[in-house]
Amino acid sequence: MFQIKRCITLSLIIIVGITTLFVVNAIGQTRVDNATSNDVKTWLFMDTNQARNAAKKAHADILAPRNFGEAMTLYNEAKADFQDGKNLEDIQKKLRTSNSYFQKAIDATKLADVAFPNSMKARLDAQYTESARFSARLWTEAEKKFNEAAVELEDGDVSDARKKADQAEKLYRQAELDAIKANYLDETRELLNQAEQLGVKNDAPETLKLAQQLVEQAELELNKNRYDTDVARSLAMQANYQASHAIYLANVIRKMKDTNQSWEELILGSERPLKRIAEKTDQTALFNTGFGKTTDEIIAYIDTYQDSVYGLKQDLDWTALELKLLRKRNAELEQKLGGKARENSALARQITKQAKTRELFTNVEQSFQREDASVLWDGGTILIRLVGLNFTSAEATIHQQSYRILTKLRNAINSFPDGTVIVSGHTDSYGSDEQNWQLSQKRAEAVKQYILDNTDFNVYQIEAIGYGETRPIASNETESGRAANRRVEVVIHPWKMTEENL
Repeated sequence: MFQIKRCITLSLIIIVGITTLFVVNAIGQTRVDNATSNDVKTWLFMDTNQARNAAKKAHADILAPRNFGEAMTLYNEAKADFQDGKNLEDIQKKLRTSNSYFQKAIDATKLADVAFPNSMKARLDAQYTESARFSARLWTEAEKKFNEAAVELEDGDVSDARKKADQAEKLYRQAELDAIKANYLDETRELLNQAEQLGVKNDAPETLKLAQQLVEQAELELNKNRYDTDVARSLAMQANYQASHAIYLANVIRKMKDTNQSWEELILGSERPLKRIAEKTDQTALFNTGFGKTTDEIIAYIDTYQDSVYGLKQDLDWTALELKLLRKRNAELEQKLGGKARENSALARQITKQAKTRELFTNVEQSFQREDASVLWDGGTILIRLVGLNFTSAEATIHQQSYRILTKLRNAINSFPDGTVIVSGHTDSYGSDEQNWQLSQKRAEAVKQYILDNTDFNVYQIEAIGYGETRPIASNETESGRAANRRVEVVIHPWKMTEENL
């Protein structure tokens, strides 16, 4: 029978109270008591579950299939062994090996981001247009090539990996093109035929005309830019929507005519949905001056709610990290390293440093207003998304009105003099991949130069990277989404990477 020691530690975080940790000493090969089996399994698989989730989040199953597959094989074997009551030391050994494979897979995904970002984006675009459904043969061929490229990259053959990734990109783009034509344009033409038969042009002529214009523009874009389908896809989707919208409007207008509905009844009816939304947000919907006031109040409520959600997520991230450190520290203290608890151990110093980092992060977060930047804690780094930093279209010159935000950025970076900084530039999907990459790189370089000119950081502490359109944070199908994707982000690694920080 396994002996279980129960250890109680006090968490530093509000959310977490008293955490009970179970340490299992494996002696021989026996079964874990049913009453504690779930607790032991949670403890035993905790680190590996975290590593697996991180690998999935990085899409390692796609970008690093070999290492991810090895990791999952060992992980599943460990689960089966635990279920069968096998030796815990052997299970732990498999889990440690599984962890190392998950980490290798994550590292490989980072290399894939650099080695073939365009093919990765082409794959996402093809997925978005349901190419697997509307162009199954090309999609299957593209997936095969992409998988081969990922395996080549894991083996260290970057040259062959890029060649196969380029082949996959062309196949994805062709599959996407076929899917756009089949999924959007063909369906839109059918809707336009229906609209003509229903006489929609008599009741919703402007909307119908817009749909027809969008179809023509989409076809022109598809023929002109075969391998840059972002604009064409967006136009095709808008055309599809406007065609069905025209049919809907025509039906509503005809019902109004048939029932002799007044303009007053129409306007009052249009107020009801907004009123229902306002009620859910504890707002009083008032329309005596139009829709504007109530709309603004609802948007303000949503913004506040989102800030609250972000704040809770940040707290949970800090909690997870600090609990991990506390568990390690607890185990260290129990083992009485060297016969005496080392109060000034590397782990103790790391816990102190982590508390200091959180304090500094809070100060940085509070220094920016919502319209200036979003400040996020992202797995050990501080991410500052400069939403208020604007550039003239197709240019990379920093204007004077942006200095206020950049001054706050300077102060934030100066809070971490021993850290390192990565400045990344991003664009929306409109325009060619090469043009977007060059523009994003120039904008990242411009912000990097500002940091070098206004802080004590040296060139070795700051890196500028342009990602072009490959890392969107919002939909490129809407103007607001494209505006969000046109951004510069600054990632601060708070401390020098030393062994105790790993």
